[in-house]
Amino acid sequence: MSSDLTPGTVHRRGQLRVYLGSAPGVGKTYRMLDEARRRRERGADVVVGFIECHGRRHTENMLQGLELVPRLTRHYRGTDFQEMDLDAVLSRRPQVALVDELAHTNIPGGRNAKRWQDVEELLAAGIDVITTVNVQHLESLNDVVQKITGIPQRETVPDEVVRRADQLELVDMAPQALRRRMAHGNVYKAEKVDAALSNYFRVGNLTALRELALLWVAGRVDEGLRDYRASHNIDRVWETRERVVVALTGGPEGETLVRRAARIADRTAGGELLAVHVTRSDGLAGASPGALAEQRQLVETLGGSYHVVVGDDIPGSLMAFARAHDATQLVLGTSRRGRLNRFLTGPGNGQTTVDLSEDIDVHMVTHEFTGRGRLPSLGRRHSRRRTVAGYLAGVVVPSLLTVILSQFHARVNLTTDALIFQLGVVGVALLGGATSALLASLVASLLLNYFFIPPVRTFTIGEPNNVIALVVFAAVALTVSTVVDRATRLTQRAARATAEAETLSTLAGSVLRGADAVPALIEKTRTAFAFDSVALLDRTSGDTIARSDTEGEPAADRTVTELPVGGGALLVLAGRRLPAADQRVLTAFAAHIAAALERDRLATVAAEVEPIKAADRMRTALLAAVSHDLRTPLAVALASVGSLRSPDVEFSPDDRAELLATADESLVKLTRLVDNLLDMSRLQAGALTLHLEPTHLDEALPRALDSLLDAYAPVQPLDLDTAPPVLADPPLLERVLANVITNALRYNAPGAPVLVAASHHLDRVEIRVIDRGPGIPPGDRDRVFLPFQRLGDTDNTTGVGLGLALSRGLAEAMGGSLEVEDTPGGGTTMLLTLPAAGPPDAGPPDAGPPDAGPPDAGPNMDERGGPGQ
Repeated sequence: MSSDLTPGTVHRRGQLRVYLGSAPGVGKTYRMLDEARRRRERGADVVVGFIECHGRRHTENMLQGLELVPRLTRHYRGTDFQEMDLDAVLSRRPQVALVDELAHTNIPGGRNAKRWQDVEELLAAGIDVITTVNVQHLESLNDVVQKITGIPQRETVPDEVVRRADQLELVDMAPQALRRRMAHGNVYKAEKVDAALSNYFRVGNLTALRELALLWVAGRVDEGLRDYRASHNIDRVWETRERVVVALTGGPEGETLVRRAARIADRTAGGELLAVHVTRSDGLAGASPGALAEQRQLVETLGGSYHVVVGDDIPGSLMAFARAHDATQLVLGTSRRGRLNRFLTGPGNGQTTVDLSEDIDVHMVTHEFTGRGRLPSLGRRHSRRRTVAGYLAGVVVPSLLTVILSQFHARVNLTTDALIFQLGVVGVALLGGATSALLASLVASLLLNYFFIPPVRTFTIGEPNNVIALVVFAAVALTVSTVVDRATRLTQRAARATAEAETLSTLAGSVLRGADAVPALIEKTRTAFAFDSVALLDRTSGDTIARSDTEGEPAADRTVTELPVGGGALLVLAGRRLPAADQRVLTAFAAHIAAALERDRLATVAAEVEPIKAADRMRTALLAAVSHDLRTPLAVALASVGSLRSPDVEFSPDDRAELLATADESLVKLTRLVDNLLDMSRLQAGALTLHLEPTHLDEALPRALDSLLDAYAPVQPLDLDTAPPVLADPPLLERVLANVITNALRYNAPGAPVLVAASHHLDRVEIRVIDRGPGIPPGDRDRVFLPFQRLGDTDNTTGVGLGLALSRGLAEAMGGSLEVEDTPGGGTTMLLTLPAAGPPDAGPPDAGPPDAGPPDAGPNMDERGGPGQ
């Protein structure tokens, strides 16, 4: 790279301004050129490093008066391509360089593979750069865009490159406005407009891309705001929008708090709900996993997010989370502790949180469990046998040490005696806990005073120093035993918390991914808790829903535990007696089982409703055809035959032939209609299976048009031979096409052809019947598919408006759909969607953006009519 920099000279880095487009064609390049002209008018040295106008005349007009750096031509695979001449721009050294299409892939042969790397060199040289990029080319959104549009984006730019921009501006446009702009020829050439509108530029695609762009830019703005506050040491909350944080302890009051916080968040537009549970670093600390799982589900149902943070200082951790997320309001539950408990232990977490809240509003929500707590327990709970052993040790161990030390009284001093007694107290703490250690400390103090502190064999203490030593011994012994007891308790709790977390992680990660979730959950419950058998029963009928039994012999003294799981089900567990600690995890299992049962119930209801919906569609189609299509040809045939039989009229041979032809035509239509009605009747009764087979549209359309007679000429097919075959019943597909095309011909503008086009999107084929008629208002689009609806048509000679109702019923019976769209420029487009039977016969569909070219072919080589940068 050529350079005229003087060694030792420090140059500033160039500023980067990015115009981010929500979709191709919204005007990014135009805005960039407008900014360039504005800077040039202010005296800045501006050059165009690379610009791509895509033949848009308004954009080309904006280039007038701007200096263009000559492009570099590279030869690749037999074709010449033009690229930005990076070295020429660096040599020219302007103040500002315009570089279009940041995500562009350079033709092999240059020193950089991507254009954004060229831009980095310009910025490093101190040149300000103005560039453009579309949201679909951001690396983090690549897979999301492909799922939405069905089109992979082969050219991407790392998000961090755009995030580092000094200025980021979103260029946006409403989907309907962008489609109108395309229809007027302001984005693509006329021959590419229909393909683009039918594929990439659907209203749904554009709306989704617009939301992605808005959310991405909002996140970038939020990052910038946080960076600004951090750099200026601003700890106060800036209420840019309401964020309500609700603190969950895992207690029974959680659901009340979540609903209260959700109501607060809903009062303001854009309010955000966040739920947080602070868990101690030593484990679950008394929180119920089952209750937390249910509360998390409730939070997500209400549109909030659930978070877990670890911290021993619960108020401090809670406030740190709230400030990190710019919370404006905090919802807490009133304490469950009783008055005596609060008097003994002082202010609780709630009051401490209020004291730390500063500019965050705190809501203390009362609930039915307020003040119903109990006094805190002293020490951990042990089994009865171990508790008794601890008390015995508290008496026996000091006594035994007294006997041993009495034998060596002449060789050891008082300090050694006290330390050995203290060691014995620690051992008792390990065995029986703090209460046993307290008893051992008291017994050891009395024995130490009676046998080893002068005057011995009396509780009188002669020297003041020995009084101090005895008091210190008792205090140290009690303190050390308490610390040992707490350390043991925390170790056990941490181990148990780890086991519980691993069990629940396995439960959520493996079992719930399977199709048969309920039997798998029952089996997992039995194996996790070592039960002999676990059964899930219907509480109403007593029937067994699922069951799991061990292969071995059941225990003779087994107990039976019953646990309601919701949804009218009962979990019956036979085997060992569960300790209280295990029952918390069992509650979480029960919550998962209840969720799986509800999911199965909803799936069953949906499966039961679907045949009813299908039968209703068939019944509607049947009635429509009987009352409309059957009556018309029958009336015409009867009139023709009746005229021929009339003795009062003498017909010429030509008139007689015309009447016979009319009767014959009507009877043919009637025969075809009766055959279709019989098939639909059998289908409605479940006695007819649809003959779904791969059907080519270029073969089905002519057969459908044969029934239109003189209306054949105004129908123009567009590239039907390139669309993949559809999975359909050929006669039904022909009938749907004929009805929809007849409707389009009836309302089309005089002299304009009805267009029939097809496109391939993911696993569906979309057939569009396009007319240039008056169009259908959005509020009436569902009404056109109802019987007896013709929306203002007063001509009753062509039926009573049941053809579209019949067509939609037949389309849905074949697994498709029939919807209404606007035709850009005016008119109505009927969108018939059917499953694709296989890949297209000739090349890819006309759906992708130009920059999504073939592999290793370089950028912007695909002329399929889709969006570029």
